[in-house]
Amino acid sequence: MDLIFATKNKHKVLEINRMLGDTKKIKSLLEIKFEGDLPETGHTLEENALQKARFINKHLGVDCFADDTGLEIDALNGAPGVYSARFAGPEKDSIKNIEKVLSELKNKTNRKARFRTVIALILDQKEMLFEGYVDGTILDAPRGDGGFGYDSIFMPEGYDLSFAEMPLSQKNKISHRAMALQKLAEFFHKNQP
Repeated sequence: MDLIFATKNKHKVLEINRMLGDTKKIKSLLEIKFEGDLPETGHTLEENALQKARFINKHLGVDCFADDTGLEIDALNGAPGVYSARFAGPEKDSIKNIEKVLSELKNKTNRKARFRTVIALILDQKEMLFEGYVDGTILDAPRGDGGFGYDSIFMPEGYDLSFAEMPLSQKNKISHRAMALQKLAEFFHKNQP
């Protein structure tokens, strides 16, 4: 039985399919030709992930999961958090988002932050949450050409490279999304016949 990942991001689907092996086949919204937009009006990552999963479950009647990710900065009281993609405005401009974060941290010494991903799974009408996070520091200026979003200003704890400077293979082993997906994969390995 296929499981639907409520995303149009092919990279995320490849990543989870690699982790699951033959346990389960994951399909994206693109693969099932779902054209609509998913609701994302929650005030927490958990609410958004559940909202998206419930939407697909209700409208398509299938088991599914969805994720939401945010950058939480201590000195900004957890912001941008659930508003990470649209921190500088509704156009979801990564460069403007980075500029806004750096501007708001300009005179702050505490630059601790964490990237957090929450996955909401609906399986046989039961809802479960899986969380992954990575602690780190916000840099003074962008570094690196890889990655996306805030990767160029986030340096994970224990490393001297930003996510954008790391090879993708290294980032994927330690990232917040990888941690959450690993927990989801472990759940399937333990609980599926």
